[in-house]
Amino acid sequence: MFHSPQGSAAGRLAVCCADIGSVAKKRFGWARRYEGRKEEGATSGTDIRKLVAGVAADLASGLPVALGLECPLFVPIREDPAGLTSARVGEGSRPWSAGAGAGSLATGLTQSVWILRDLRRSAPVGVPAFLDWEDFRKAGVGLFLWEAFVTSDAKGRTHAADAEIAVNCFVARLPDIPAANAIHETLVYSLIGAALLRTGWSTDLGLLETPCVVIKA
Repeated sequence: MFHSPQGSAAGRLAVCCADIGSVAKKRFGWARRYEGRKEEGATSGTDIRKLVAGVAADLASGLPVALGLECPLFVPIREDPAGLTSARVGEGSRPWSAGAGAGSLATGLTQSVWILRDLRRSAPVGVPAFLDWEDFRKAGVGLFLWEAFVTSDAKGRTHAADAEIAVNCFVARLPDIPAANAIHETLVYSLIGAALLRTGWSTDLGLLETPCVVIKA
């Protein structure tokens, strides 16, 4: 369970994920459920606006929200330039820079900013955003951002299904989310940190070198 020391609305956590992909080509999907309730209240879809509206409504009601994005949210910075496009530690044989990873990263650059910008506009003023799980848990409110990594063996039949798989994987690993982190890199350029800065959620430049949690299914 989430176990916020500060408490939260109904003591629950809303867990959401966006499967990043072209909206125009109908390759975007999302899913949301509440901690402890697999069926009741679970929703999914393909409309990016409905995802934002749902997350904003949860934040407005005082619920903490963990929002995952299925695309690389940080890239490694290596001393040896030959390793700059190599797989992140824990990523496996298919690095972030190859094929589907590179494509979702490029799409995620703009979609992450769009989502965070519209959330910033519609969420209550002063709601904080976090990349650190313990800070989020202690606050008991706000938006926690994480990277979803759904491998080819785990993928569903639709983009919304992929998002649902990632959400269920995240919930299954509660409450110790840091222990479930699948990628371990210390020197990074954080794309999600840059998106938080660009959309006004934070002014902390340290976010540019802060990796987020990666939950791998």
